[in-house]
Amino acid sequence: MRGLMMDEPLMISSLLEHAAAAHGSTEIVARTPEGGIHRTTYGAALRRSKQLAQAMIDLGMRPGDRVGSLAWNTHHHLELFYGISGTGAVLHTINPRLFDEHLVYIVNHAEDRWICVDAATLPIAERLAPQLPGVQGWIYMSVDPEVPRSSLPGLTSYERLLAAQDGAYEWPSFDERQASVICYTSGTTGQPKGVVNTHRSTLLSALVMSTADMIGGYRSGARETYMPIAPLFHGNGWQMVYTAPLSGHKLVMPGRNFEPDKLHEILSQEGVTVAAGVPTIWLTLVDYMDQKGLALPSLRAALVAGTKPPRSLIEAMEGRYGIEVAQCWGMTEALGVTRCTMPPGAADAPFDERVGHKLRQGRVAFTTKLRIVDDEGKVLPRDGEAFGHLQARGPMIAGGYLKQDAPTMDGWLQTGDVARLFPDGTVEIVDRSKDVIKSGGEWISSAAVENAAMGHPAVAQAAVIGIAHPRWQERPLLVVVRRPGKDVTAEELIEFLRPQMASWWLPDDVAFIDQLPMTATGKIHKVSLRERFKDMVSVAAE
Repeated sequence: MRGLMMDEPLMISSLLEHAAAAHGSTEIVARTPEGGIHRTTYGAALRRSKQLAQAMIDLGMRPGDRVGSLAWNTHHHLELFYGISGTGAVLHTINPRLFDEHLVYIVNHAEDRWICVDAATLPIAERLAPQLPGVQGWIYMSVDPEVPRSSLPGLTSYERLLAAQDGAYEWPSFDERQASVICYTSGTTGQPKGVVNTHRSTLLSALVMSTADMIGGYRSGARETYMPIAPLFHGNGWQMVYTAPLSGHKLVMPGRNFEPDKLHEILSQEGVTVAAGVPTIWLTLVDYMDQKGLALPSLRAALVAGTKPPRSLIEAMEGRYGIEVAQCWGMTEALGVTRCTMPPGAADAPFDERVGHKLRQGRVAFTTKLRIVDDEGKVLPRDGEAFGHLQARGPMIAGGYLKQDAPTMDGWLQTGDVARLFPDGTVEIVDRSKDVIKSGGEWISSAAVENAAMGHPAVAQAAVIGIAHPRWQERPLLVVVRRPGKDVTAEELIEFLRPQMASWWLPDDVAFIDQLPMTATGKIHKVSLRERFKDMVSVAAE
């Protein structure tokens, strides 16, 4: 027997329609690439997204066409997520931090027909345009309707395109499994790979990420203000472009300037209550507040992902500033698959117990299944002790990449992470599979050693890679950036680490450098470190 409920496809356009109808006067605040502050509302964003849809259709855009966005976190970029995807076309969010060769590859690979740029990314577009023969039009996004002088052929004003339309547009309905947004991986181990989200997966992810136990702490009737410091080309700003309109939160977009003074300014002035960013952002912001004697009284939660935050960061944010650190795990291929809240019963536990939960990467969320396997593919227990290769499956997990297969095993996506799974549903990422150090046949977690090293007051950044050893094949090398004005020796650091881990996990060598190489998504670029230290051999006593 079939049920008798209406069969409505899950459409991204319905999120903004709902926002305009239920909380249309709620603000969207954005810092423009030029530095000014722009204010609008969900009601206005709906109208402008419809005008954008009309304008793009007049330009010749059809369902399935790809439109690239080479842009930062602005209200214009937000409108693209609805005005492009809502028509049945596909938005391709392009990371401007990628190397030129990767940018050229992904635009050509995705077959983008138009690309939208802003003042910050215009020079990149001008530099790459001769290598992008499939791009037939360039659109300049600015509050100023005039376009600057540019070598881009036929550069068109976004605001003038919208001004020519009346906004009387009805969103079409189509198969909810149709592509909505393409986001490429960062390409740290080869060419970037295109992850193709659907309307269905996006709506499910937004609903899951809006549940009460995703971040926690929400009070009925309170005004929440969300700010994705995470760029919109990085997992859709961790889905905040969808969850904020869905839940009625004021949305603050920081533009392109992630310097701590600018972030603190906009967080304070706009009363942001929840913000999302990688640990590096929060470390820099905490240092800035420490130096200036500032605080963020409105900010109640800092959403952290990408890499594991050091314990010292959690202690600083929660102990000194009263900001709860909420950590989760995800990847371009799997958005919103763990929750940031602690297991029931842990809220009133002593800090040492609570921080242990917060150093894990959240709890598995509804619709997603996780498991760990050994090198031979044998499923390992969820006992918090065994660790193995993390695999995932579910309706929000990528089943393939654009024009190529995804690495799967029996229908499970191989995430590339090594993890522990606990009986209470929590997940602890031990390391990336490619970063784990295999010493004498045993695994050493580079992430655990890094996290411990970051607890030293003289350490600003730390990374651990494997270097060759004549007996153990591989041993850990600790690479450190000292804090300004601080000093520490290799011997002092190793002695600091000794009580915190097994003796055979201790680095045999410490290298001090001025700056760690970073990826386009704010993670440490260990490929570069391995290349730099490839000839170094550990000669520690056997």
